[in-house]
Amino acid sequence: MNKLIAALVVATAILSAVTLAEAQQTEKVPRLGVLISASPSIRAPRVEAFQQGLRELGYIEGKNIVIEYRYAEGKLEPLSELAHELVRLKFDVIVTDTSMATQAAKNATKTLPVVFTLANDPIGDGQVSSLARPGGNLTGLSLLTPELNGKRLDLLKEVVPKVTRVTFLTRLDTPTGEQRFKEAEAAAKGLGLRLQFLGAKGGDDLDSAFDAAKRAGAQAVIVHPSTFAATNRARIIDLAAKNRLPAIYPSTPYAEAGGLMSYGPDLLDNWRRAATYVDKILKGAKPSELPVERPRKFDFVINLKAAKQIGLTIPPNVLARADRVIK
Repeated sequence: MNKLIAALVVATAILSAVTLAEAQQTEKVPRLGVLISASPSIRAPRVEAFQQGLRELGYIEGKNIVIEYRYAEGKLEPLSELAHELVRLKFDVIVTDTSMATQAAKNATKTLPVVFTLANDPIGDGQVSSLARPGGNLTGLSLLTPELNGKRLDLLKEVVPKVTRVTFLTRLDTPTGEQRFKEAEAAAKGLGLRLQFLGAKGGDDLDSAFDAAKRAGAQAVIVHPSTFAATNRARIIDLAAKNRLPAIYPSTPYAEAGGLMSYGPDLLDNWRRAATYVDKILKGAKPSELPVERPRKFDFVINLKAAKQIGLTIPPNVLARADRVIK
């Protein structure tokens, strides 16, 4: 009888140990590292949209998921070190915002899953093999920037029919900015427009850059989507108005901040949807087999206050197509 009791005690202890080990494994909290090119204040709405997407899938930050954020504050230089830091900390998934942040993460790891939220051109920039089958450790959501720049130029020409010279504003010394200019230049030629490159290394260069554009005969401006533009949003909008240059911007926040008009994907929707990629990867899916998705929503916003400020009348047929008109 004593031997039987002893055996039962040992069996119970073994069973309890196994159950405890399984419980500990089950309770493992996933960890995300988020690499963001801009400052916390600029990216706050997008981070909130991402957190909302996670909550809808049952993930509550600080409760059943851990998220650590790294911000490059609008500078290119810190991105590489921040990406390597996230890799060293061995997060389960790394989430990135811009193409530059995504490239930094790609350079830092070939194994940890990376989910990008705002890739300009993931195939053209060499971040995935194809949209249907990315093929590596990166996947996520694209912005369709090459196609959209053609659409933005077309809208500019509709608003300002006599325009012939358009300035393309981006940050200097970035391969993606130069590549996007070449793509937009091809679209401009098809519309009978001459596209001029307008680059600046930082916000302090913008005044002289706009002066140079005016001297070169610029009649309008197209702003390339980038952390540089987002960080210097207010200054760019102000200079476009002071120089009486009709400008089209890549996303709604520019028009809301006083820019003439914007056309582009709903960026908050991209961030919300990024949560579904994280969820699938945490449940065992491989990034190489998760197709890159295109934007689902596009917003065309016109700011009539900005139009009045530069003495521009928006044609009624263009106003009718706007998703939103700010009066």
